[in-house]
Amino acid sequence: MEDISDTVHGGRGARPGTLYLVATPIGNLRDITLRALDILASADLVAAEDTRTTSGLLSAHHVRARLVPYHEHNERRAAQSLLESLKAGKSVALVSDAGTPGISDPGAALVDLARSHDIPVVPIPGPSAVTTLLSVSGVMGRQWLFHGFLPPRPAARRKVLESLANMTYPILFYESPHRILECVADMNALLGGDRQLLIGREMTKLFETVHVLPLAEASAWLEADSHRQRGEFALLLEGKPDTPDDPLSAARTLLGALLEELPASQAARVAARITGQRKNALYDLALAMAATAGTMDETK
Repeated sequence: MEDISDTVHGGRGARPGTLYLVATPIGNLRDITLRALDILASADLVAAEDTRTTSGLLSAHHVRARLVPYHEHNERRAAQSLLESLKAGKSVALVSDAGTPGISDPGAALVDLARSHDIPVVPIPGPSAVTTLLSVSGVMGRQWLFHGFLPPRPAARRKVLESLANMTYPILFYESPHRILECVADMNALLGGDRQLLIGREMTKLFETVHVLPLAEASAWLEADSHRQRGEFALLLEGKPDTPDDPLSAARTLLGALLEELPASQAARVAARITGQRKNALYDLALAMAATAGTMDETK
C-alpha cells in the first residue's frame, strides 16, 4: 500500500513519481475541491480526456498546467507514455471531462499499469454523478447497483436489461441524450411500468432537473418537452418489487416457447388466453423478447 501520509496530514503539492486521480466538477465549476486545485497546479503533467474542457476549468480557477491528452482513442499509447514520465519522477494528475476518472471514463488502464510498476496511485475525491443522484433519491441503508452506460445497440441493450430484470435493489444508469427515449422505452417494455424511475438531467448545471415518476410515464414526460431530452442523464431505477408472485414470470417462459413458432401478436394472444394476463402487456413483452432474440419478423 502506498504511503500517503503527507497527503493525509496536510501536504498540498503533488509528489514526484505519483499518479493522482483528480475528480472534477460534473457541471458547476465551483464544485472543485481545494485539494484538487492544489494537485492540478503542482503536478508536472495533467492528463485530460479533453484538453479544451480541462483548459476551461483551469482558466476559471487561475491555474496553469501542462496538459496532455488521455482519452479512449489513445489510451494504450498515452498510458505507456505517462508511465515513462512517472518512472522518471514526474507527477501526473489524471482528469476526465467531468466527475471521477475511471468511473465510466478513461483511467482504469493507466491505474492498472501504474500499480503493476509500483507507482503510487492517490485518489483526490470529489464530484460524481453517481453520489449526486443517490443523495437526492431517498435510498437509505439499502443496496444499490451502479451499472453505468447500457450498450448503444438496441438488441444488446435489451439483453442486458433482461439480465437485470430480477434485481430487487435500485440500479443506477448513465445515458446520453440521443438514446434516452429508446432506453426508457426498453426499460418499460422489459422491466415493467410500475417501477419508479428517478431522472437526473444536467446535474449541478443551470437547467438541472430531478424528476421521479412511474417508468410507464417516462417516455411521455420526456417527449412532452424537447428540452427534457437534452444533456447528460443519470437514471435510478427501482428494483423488482420483492413479492412472492410475479404475474409475468410464467408468461415470460410461455412466450419464449410460443415465439419460436408464432409472431409476437399471435404469441401474445395465445399467452393471454392461457395465463389470464392482459394481452397488451403480453404483446409489449413479446416484442421486447423477440427483439432481443433478433426475431422481430411479424410476417413469420
